[in-house]
Amino acid sequence: MAMHWIRQLARRYSLISLAATFCLLAGGTARAAVDVNTADEAALTSIKGVGAATARHIVEERNKRGPFKDAADLAERVSGIGPKSVTKLQDAGLTIAGKGAATAAPSAAPPATPAATPALAKGAKAAPAPAKPAR
Repeated sequence: MAMHWIRQLARRYSLISLAATFCLLAGGTARAAVDVNTADEAALTSIKGVGAATARHIVEERNKRGPFKDAADLAERVSGIGPKSVTKLQDAGLTIAGKGAATAAPSAAPPATPAATPALAKGAKAAPAPAKPAR
């Protein structure tokens, strides 16, 4: 009889902890922005994709040659980090000179243009709309 109650309690509390964990994960994780120019190694390693060695390289380069100006500067000066990596790190919460992913790395794609419509020659008339079918 005692084993039955122990099993029931274990099931109930494991379900509660599982539900609490799910609620925390479903709510999303709040990530604080970490500025590459002010963060120490511990703060940098809190960013997904930055390990201890990369954080050390970032801090050493920043101490040696000054703060990073933008994403391209970070990618150029720190070995092992390229433009794609910088974009991923910015998406994970890294900021460079106060700029996040939206402003620090300009897109290589050209700006969107309105849908192209065939141009009419000067003096040409547009084709009439099709007539409605008779009932």
